[in-house]
This record gives sequence, structure tokens and C-alpha cells, in this order.
Amino acid sequence: MHNSFVFVMIFGLLFTSENVGHQAEAAREFFVFGDSLVDNGNNNYLATTARADAYPYGIDYLTHRATGRFSNGLNIPDLISEQIGSEPTLPYLSPELTGQRLLVGANFASAGIGILNDTGVQFVNMIRIYQQLQYFRQYQERVSALIGPQQTQRLVNQALVLMTLGGNDFVNNYYLVPFSARSRQIALPDYVVYIISEYRKILMVNLPHHSDSYFAPLPSLLCSTTISKGIGTV
Repeated sequence: MHNSFVFVMIFGLLFTSENVGHQAEAAREFFVFGDSLVDNGNNNYLATTARADAYPYGIDYLTHRATGRFSNGLNIPDLISEQIGSEPTLPYLSPELTGQRLLVGANFASAGIGILNDTGVQFVNMIRIYQQLQYFRQYQERVSALIGPQQTQRLVNQALVLMTLGGNDFVNNYYLVPFSARSRQIALPDYVVYIISEYRKILMVNLPHHSDSYFAPLPSLLCSTTISKGIGTV
């Protein structure tokens, strides 16, 4: 069982990298949504306990300082940016995300969130997934003011999108305490089905026009990473 799980994780990462490579030529902007696996500093701007702004985070980063990434160095979006030959996306809440930097894309991810709204309540303040998508709409308005609505739609339609969600719905919800509210309400197999159905709603309702999507498991209990090209405006 353990060996199979490791194989799935490795296969998922290779599968993700391969598809990123195929899409890199057409991708101009890069948008990131999700949790701590892909948060690159948004939570630094929030009053929350889910933070990565102190040692040992960042010890292997170029500056050897914590950056808000839940990593000793680079994280998944950084590696993808390298593969597509782009500079790393800035956190959406960063005051540095202005002007031409907006045309690189943006990272909306926030550590602690899940597919469900009640996931991560112990962290007090986070950018939940529907708020991240609302910020994405706000982002498009900012870019439209910069280059016009038609050019904005073209850039967004050709963008690369990464969404990573699901692990916290187990670690920080279902298994948070020995007898969590969720675990008392619903059996694990049914909970898995419920999580998947809720994730489908997020993708179908809020990202309706993506032409190519790839789901790759990453090292989390249930973590689905979606990489898509051409999501359309929402």
C-alpha cells in the first residue's frame, strides 16, 4: 500500500510536468489557486496562524529567508514558472503586484483552506476558494484597465492555471480531532464522494471554459491539482 502510494505521487508529478511542458508555448499568464502547497505569501498579509514567515521556512531559498512559501525553498508554482520561462507569480495581496507585473499572472492561494468552507476554521483568517475566485475577477478588472478588456480576455484564455485543493479537508477537518464534527456526521467513504462532488462544483461553476485539464495527485491525503489552459473569463 505504501509503495503504491509513493508510485502514484511520483507518477502524478511527472504527469503534471509533462503537460506543463506541452502547454508552455501558448501560456502567457499563470494563475495559481489553492492551499499551502502553492501559497507563495498571501497569508503573510492576513491575521492568521497559518503562516510561513519564520525560520526554518525559506532556509534554502535564494535569500535564505522565509517568503511565505510553506517550503524550505521553491514551491510547485515556482518550478512551473521556471519550466515556462516566466518570472514567479506574485501573491495577489502583495502591494508589488501592479503595472506590467500583473501581466505575468497572480497567485491567489492561501494556506489552510479546503474545498469546504468549514475547513481550516482554526486558522481564523484565510482566502477561501470562492474568495480566491472573486479576487480573480477583480484581477481581470485591474488588467482590463491596463490593456483593455479584449486583450485581457485573450491573455486569460491562453493562461496556464494551477489549482491545488483537498488535503486540508482531511488533515484539518475530518481528522482534526479524534471525533470531529464531520467524522461523526458522515462515514469516510461517503465523505470522499462528497468532497469530490464539491470540488467538481468549484471547477464547473467557476472555471467553465478551460479546454484542457489535468488532475495529478500530489503528496497530500486527497490533493487534486488541476492544470488547465484557456479558462476563459469568469
